Amino acid sequence: MQGDRDVEQLLREHRVLMAAHARAQARCSELLREQGEAMRRMEAQLMRTRAALVRSETVLNWEREERAELERSLPGLGKRVALARQVDTLQERVRDLMGELHRRELAEQARHERHAPAALDVMLDAADLVICQTGCLSHGDYWRVQDHCKRTGKVCVMTDRPDGGKIVRIHRDEVLSSEALTDRK
Repeated sequence: MQGDRDVEQLLREHRVLMAAHARAQARCSELLREQGEAMRRMEAQLMRTRAALVRSETVLNWEREERAELERSLPGLGKRVALARQVDTLQERVRDLMGELHRRELAEQARHERHAPAALDVMLDAADLVICQTGCLSHGDYWRVQDHCKRTGKVCVMTDRPDGGKIVRIHRDEVLSSEALTDRK
């Protein structure tokens, strides 16, 4: 009976081992299936990547051919492009220099305007007729000119358009007679 028990023990162990083997085999089969799916996804991605690469290389080659054809049809294009870049650089430099010059002119004008009222009064005293473009006068000078014209009775014309004015010779007695005519009305 001992032999029968040993045989039964062996059969039970064999069944346990076979069940464990079946589970391991099922697990291995599942892993193989998952790896197969992953490989199919990677192969599909690789195929899409290769297709995109072929498309990009084709477009790049077409662009190179078109550029080469353009360069052959336009001799000196490379020099022109280089000169255009140089012109852009020079234009930027000119803009910088013009800005600096403008800032210096504004500073000079501000310095000059501190001394200008006396000079403006001298010029106004010598004038028979004052024609001013309003955009060219500072705020203080505008009122100073208006006040001077009122105090001295000089004809004062303010214009906001420089191209609208014309040079007109007016004799002082004509101005006085036209003022007398307007006073009578």
